[in-house]
Amino acid sequence: MLEWDALKSNQKSYFCIRMKKIIESRKLLGVDKTAELKELKAIYRNFMKDWHPDKFHNDHEAKVEAEEKSKAFIEAYHLLVSVAPETHAQQLEQYTEVITSSKIVDFLFKSQTLQVNFADGSSYEYFGVPHNIYNKFVNSDTPDRFARRHIYHSYVYRKVSKAVEV
Repeated sequence: MLEWDALKSNQKSYFCIRMKKIIESRKLLGVDKTAELKELKAIYRNFMKDWHPDKFHNDHEAKVEAEEKSKAFIEAYHLLVSVAPETHAQQLEQYTEVITSSKIVDFLFKSQTLQVNFADGSSYEYFGVPHNIYNKFVNSDTPDRFARRHIYHSYVYRKVSKAVEV
């Protein structure tokens, strides 16, 4: 039982680490984790009405500040939309198809974010992947199988690029 408690504790700390980028995005937009897509969209539109760079065409300094704020806000909005449960539910069939039938052709690991590129042209990012899991993935004789068992359904993910339509 002690091993199980230690495992749960480690999972919680990994969860906190992988959520850092998402938490920062939520803080920037002023939403909590229960925010739905409709709410995110309304907040995004209101922000862009107030801070769109074209609104400040006479004041160069204000325009530069608006550009910086807009870029950060847009990035945060797109990240939260891409990891939202509603988005995952909409894309579940396609995601399942990719991870079960398409082979991994390349991957990149940086700052506990694993980007996996598939043979069909799709790419997904998995947040908060611990270094020890990444090492096991790299050293696995069957990385596709390892990823299906230990990565794909264990970490917050988002779609980075779409599959090539044939």
